[in-house]
Amino acid sequence: MDLSNVTERGNVEDRRGGLPGGAALGGIGALVVTLIAGYLGINPQVANQLFQAFGGAVQQQKAGPGKPDGYKEFAEKITGACDEVWREWFARNYGQRWQEPTLVLFDSPSVPTGGCGTVPSEAGPFYCPGDKKLYLNPEFFDTLEKELGGSKAQFSQAFVIAHEIGHHIQNLLGYNAKMRAFQEREGENGGIRLELQADYLAGCWAFHGQRRYKFLQNPDKDLQEALKTAKSIGDDAIMRKMGRGDRVNSAKFNHGTAEQRYFFFKKGFDTGDATRKTLDKFFDPNVRPLDLGPKTWGQ
Repeated sequence: MDLSNVTERGNVEDRRGGLPGGAALGGIGALVVTLIAGYLGINPQVANQLFQAFGGAVQQQKAGPGKPDGYKEFAEKITGACDEVWREWFARNYGQRWQEPTLVLFDSPSVPTGGCGTVPSEAGPFYCPGDKKLYLNPEFFDTLEKELGGSKAQFSQAFVIAHEIGHHIQNLLGYNAKMRAFQEREGENGGIRLELQADYLAGCWAFHGQRRYKFLQNPDKDLQEALKTAKSIGDDAIMRKMGRGDRVNSAKFNHGTAEQRYFFFKKGFDTGDATRKTLDKFFDPNVRPLDLGPKTWGQ
């Protein structure tokens, strides 16, 4: 990515570099927790419960002064580009003021939040509605690439951050609250609606961001890296990585299939249509969560 045209800097807290503290759960145990959590969009409290269930002990670690590796600057530009795109979109299409989220970078075994408790690093990136902050351990991308077959290319990392900001958008627009009624009726599958919508919103941001900043010098190649990541974190793909083989239980899906996640990020990237009318389609009570896809989008 070429971010030289991005001038705005988003809110980023770099808490990395604190006193060393070993994670209480490592190796395959940590990987299993991460895979079960499903990465993007995991409920932080659920991740904490999973960590405890696998014998982990959430450890506190004093936040550090940050790291001079350039990652904070990269994160500031991605969140700044998101702020610029969504500030304009909120004013023009929703009649609301954009509330800038904060991205917290950390590298400790767990991270305290202002509304979701203390969450283990193994849960992956997440958004906490209670404090309107995104939490990310950049080391996640190594696991994503090595263990799940995703990509840690810059645009893939931007997709992950934009996805979490998608959850912030849902919080501001009331979709989080709407989700509760759907989950009562649809159980665990109900969460698919929010996750696919966040994938779609990340694609919409990339559509408008590319036109504003021209940050993709090789759009086709960069898009394929992000799509590779979207596909690698589908529920079916994750279950297979856990060694379940053909025993993929769709009743336990809460993020969507690899095909769905690929489709909706790509659809957002192709159209940029984040109007209320389109976003509401993710919550059509006549369409089951696992049926969301090309057919429900008129394809």
